[in-house]
Amino acid sequence: MIRVAIAEDHQSLIDGINLLLKYEQDISIIGMVNDGEALVDLVKLKEPHVVLTDIKMPKMDGITACKYILKEKPHTKVIAFSMFDDQGAVRDMIAAGAKGYLLKNSPLEDVLTAIKEVYQGATYYDKSIDVEAVNNPDNHAPKKSVLSKSEREILRLIGEGKSSSEIAEIRFNSVSTIEKHRKNMIRKLGLSGKGELLRYAIETKYNFDT
Repeated sequence: MIRVAIAEDHQSLIDGINLLLKYEQDISIIGMVNDGEALVDLVKLKEPHVVLTDIKMPKMDGITACKYILKEKPHTKVIAFSMFDDQGAVRDMIAAGAKGYLLKNSPLEDVLTAIKEVYQGATYYDKSIDVEAVNNPDNHAPKKSVLSKSEREILRLIGEGKSSSEIAEIRFNSVSTIEKHRKNMIRKLGLSGKGELLRYAIETKYNFDT
């Protein structure tokens, strides 16, 4: 029986994964939490075989939680569960000891496959992740490198929850200029709108190089 713990701050996603896994005879969900600190405590208490964790969470992010978990319980297998395929985030999770990386828009069946393969000692990466680029960063420019220095600074401020008017005041720009930068970033990053830009900014703000 594969004992699985899940850390994710969107309850609807937890519910979907729970619905998928609860009928698997060889998998048991031993706990579901909504922040990194609770995940570390859960792992210490119930010792799951596999942990499926979001990266951006309240109280403690998934990268830090992964490090704590593997320091205390080094045989635990950790799979990252993220909104974006940012190479810096993938690289940081691998460096922290994660054995897998899934995107949240992946089919739920991929979650099941990842859990089983990682439990058996393999690694598992979402099909859309360029593992070669992650492992050889000098040969592949990360996606955020397509942004200008100004755009990266604005993206960092977006990740901090600043509105366009607040960013305009900080940067001594007009609101229309900030809005134009937002549209350019959405286009360059291949995102579908302001909501995805905000999520991308939140997910990757710890790794900006401005």
